[in-house]
Amino acid sequence: MQSATERSVALRGAGGITLVGDAVGRAGDPPALLLHGGGQTRHAWGATARALAAAGYHVVALDHRGHGDSEWAPDYSLTSFADDVRAVVDQLGAPPVVVGASLGGMAGMLAEGEHGPLLRALVLVDVGPRLEMAGVRRVLSFMESGLDGGFASLDEAADAIARYLPHRKRPRDPSGLAKNLRQGADGRWRWHYDPRFVRRERGDPTFTRERLVEAARRLRLPTMLVRGRMSDVLSEDAVREFRELVPHAAYADVAGAHHMVAGDDNDAFTDAVVGFLRGL
Repeated sequence: MQSATERSVALRGAGGITLVGDAVGRAGDPPALLLHGGGQTRHAWGATARALAAAGYHVVALDHRGHGDSEWAPDYSLTSFADDVRAVVDQLGAPPVVVGASLGGMAGMLAEGEHGPLLRALVLVDVGPRLEMAGVRRVLSFMESGLDGGFASLDEAADAIARYLPHRKRPRDPSGLAKNLRQGADGRWRWHYDPRFVRRERGDPTFTRERLVEAARRLRLPTMLVRGRMSDVLSEDAVREFRELVPHAAYADVAGAHHMVAGDDNDAFTDAVVGFLRGL
């Protein structure tokens, strides 16, 4: 059951597609928009949304197009995700803080860098203009697993996640995974995103390093980069490059965390973000 301050919301994305999210906190507080990584859902944020609401924000954790409960779409280019950010910002009533992980961070960075000022502040989670392609390929390979045949049970899906994230403790009760998978008519479980999203991700002409570099260079708003110290997607060299492009950006390094920083150490991640936002 949802708490008294949490409710489901539906917003319009680019082209009028429906994007579904969870809103937490008081509607009159400054808005914060949480954007998950590719292949995840709004549930990836754990306690972060509640902590930001307690810090005085009206938080919307949103499912990207083609993910979770949001509508599937014909276009999954990086441009389309950035356009969704722009469309949603127009409906929030005030410039929001955007906290974006991986895909969500790139979408927020492009929306602000190419069309800003739109946002109040931007927190990028383990993403920047330069990505380590070996790590990206590992993420995409996992996202493709189980798409066709699916999993016979949530236990089988939990085993696949444990192989992908061996540093995390496998849950004894995998029932919580149900919110991140969808059960088909054949009874099998598949990841809760449109398979076309993953296949498009491997050949997106709008996703270029040069474009991301230019967008980063144009950022003028309060910005923070959070890296998982064990990440194989965002290297220390990539962090140095980003900080040269955005010299005013704050930086936090979460020890023990990999690419999915919020899931690996939610407390440390949330403390870093809340501390940054308190300084706005």
